[in-house]
Amino acid sequence: KTLAAQQRTSLTRLIEEGLQLRLREGQAPTKAKAIRIPVYRGKGGLTPGIDGLSNKALLDAADRDA
Repeated sequence: KTLAAQQRTSLTRLIEEGLQLRLREGQAPTKAKAIRIPVYRGKGGLTPGIDGLSNKALLDAADRDA
């Protein structure tokens, strides 16, 4: 309580900060694994009349096919 008062913070906040520091100590930094994003190389494309830049048009087309 004294330390929290000296730092002008709540005891709860002081405990939270201490727990965060303690938890971070035990964790080794993880390196993100490189992933390959699939690229469609097929032929065709969108159905004529569908605007591929419009979310609404794409959702409407998906609803018609469902």
